[in-house]
Amino acid sequence: MASFSSAMAILLTLLLTFFPLCLATRRLTALYQPPAVPLTYHNGVVLQGNIPISVLWYGQFTPTQKSIISDFLLSLSKTPQSPSPSVSQWWNTIHSLYLSKTSSTKFGLKSSNLLLANQIADTKCSMGKSLSLAQIATLAAKTRAKKGGIALVLTAQDVAVEGFCMSRCGMHGTITKTSSTFIWVGNSATQCPGQCAWPFHQPIYGPQTPPLIAPNGDVGIDGMIINIGSMIAGAVTNPFGDGFFQGPKEAPLEAATACPGVYGKGAFPGYPGRLLVNPTTGASYNANGAGGRKYLLPALFDPATSSCSTLI
Repeated sequence: MASFSSAMAILLTLLLTFFPLCLATRRLTALYQPPAVPLTYHNGVVLQGNIPISVLWYGQFTPTQKSIISDFLLSLSKTPQSPSPSVSQWWNTIHSLYLSKTSSTKFGLKSSNLLLANQIADTKCSMGKSLSLAQIATLAAKTRAKKGGIALVLTAQDVAVEGFCMSRCGMHGTITKTSSTFIWVGNSATQCPGQCAWPFHQPIYGPQTPPLIAPNGDVGIDGMIINIGSMIAGAVTNPFGDGFFQGPKEAPLEAATACPGVYGKGAFPGYPGRLLVNPTTGASYNANGAGGRKYLLPALFDPATSSCSTLI
């Protein structure tokens, strides 16, 4: 759902781990390796049809920051589509590689559209500024996301979350009581941009190559977009731990986390791949979104070819 040593580049590896609430986490570990075991479908539920996303903004976000993320969510299923390569094309790749391969789903339709639903603001941080994973699940429940939908909890840059930066940049999980799905992603701008906002910030270890310019001019928020995209890919294809994944169920790799640090063709550890560059701002991106916005989105693992599929 970005650190290096002098001997070998070490990237953010988006591993997924399960907690009591069935949490899948974007984690940080070692060098990217293609999955040795095929990423397969385990005959469980995936999210399809109209998938509403309910957002909870926890802490202070500026109107501009909210609009960058909201426009991204709207871009996932925007009609007409933005110019190619687009955010909606990225979403359609998830559908074609994964969702369309299932014969049935608990939530119905084979087509899939991701829709921005209600938004809630908790600007005063009602549960404090140091949150446990259990508290994240409690906050997610406050959105009252519909069954078959996603609750998206976004924490501001001054909010600490259990394991944030040390082992994860975001996570997705489920609350068994309501069979609901949720995602959490934090703003790493002041806590660990070298880990969770790479390639828009220098890595914390290894060669300090110049970071790329963030497409929306906000390193923390543009880093959040990468992690939100990664977690959305995992949440819809493996919402309850029995969908699409590779490796052990307790620590699976999913649609995006099987391709850590890959954003364009030719990527290798420490190099995100060949990207598009905005001639006016010099910012790097690989997807066009709503309102002329530009974003950087993670590659998606193609189970048929055992390779990472990029937009460009």
